[in-house]
Amino acid sequence: MPIVLDAMGSDDHPTPEIIAAVQAAELLGEEVILVGKESLLSPKLAEINTKNHPVRIVDAPDVLEMDEKPVDAARRKPRNSMAVGLELLKTNQAQAFVTAGNTGGAMFNAYRILRFLDGVQRPAMCALFPVKGGKAVITDIGANADCRPEFLLQFAVLGSVYAQKMLNIANPRVGLLSNGEEAGKGNQLIRDTYPLLAESGLNFIGNVEGKEVFNGAADVVVTDGFTGNILLKSSEAVAKFLLELIKQQLTATPLAKLAGAMVKPFLKNIRKIMDPAEVGAAPLLGVNGLVMIGHGRSDARALVSAIKTAHLLVQADLLAAMQSAIQERLSQVRTK
Repeated sequence: MPIVLDAMGSDDHPTPEIIAAVQAAELLGEEVILVGKESLLSPKLAEINTKNHPVRIVDAPDVLEMDEKPVDAARRKPRNSMAVGLELLKTNQAQAFVTAGNTGGAMFNAYRILRFLDGVQRPAMCALFPVKGGKAVITDIGANADCRPEFLLQFAVLGSVYAQKMLNIANPRVGLLSNGEEAGKGNQLIRDTYPLLAESGLNFIGNVEGKEVFNGAADVVVTDGFTGNILLKSSEAVAKFLLELIKQQLTATPLAKLAGAMVKPFLKNIRKIMDPAEVGAAPLLGVNGLVMIGHGRSDARALVSAIKTAHLLVQADLLAAMQSAIQERLSQVRTK
């Protein structure tokens, strides 16, 4: 079954989406469905898809803009591209949905159309962070600003399954983001969540401080969406600043330029490791379908990466694994 791409999502839609659909269809050898205004998409697709790769259009006359209130806009525009795409997922006409559109709109439509997996009360967005020794899953990175302890327990279970499937870690180490390693540290939410994780049957290693996240202390770092979003955006900004600073220093003098030419291949590798576009989008874990949400500023390369990631998750049968894990882990907590 194909993967659905919201053609009206990115800031520069629909050109990046059309290019990404064609490139992904060629790369994966699978059909990609573009959902959006057919009158706008058809002539552009004809220009780009000169080799007739398996890309087709499903018409969606409405668009959720970035500055609109998600719930109100989704109700006023029931045939928006997100809703139409998610309906294809719900009715088993597609295997995953990718968008670079309004995050709130994607979340609301995903809940309204797909609902949650049994036992899940809130979905969580997660990201793969480059850390010492590899990568770590950080969840939640922005789906839920206000959380309860049981939400964080569910995020931990979902994040663990994601780490198993994406990072090939059989028994991921789960850490709870806090301002100290001791069990009594943190705000009330962290202190109340700690015993739930300790009794969950997960490989819970306790609290981890921010400095230990990048030191590779845990494979899965659990936090609320407010804190996780700040961590995500701050980390991306620091990474970009450091790369720009290094580039500035390596072009400051003729000698520095010579040194820069020598280290350029290594800097290119570092940039690739730290580039969010390599994954392309964050999965919305906990809804009853594979949904990937990317940056509004996503270009075609980022969207191709998002489609590739979605394809990997389909092959790994992520959805069934998450449902099984939620039932198993939550039942363990209830019986203790």
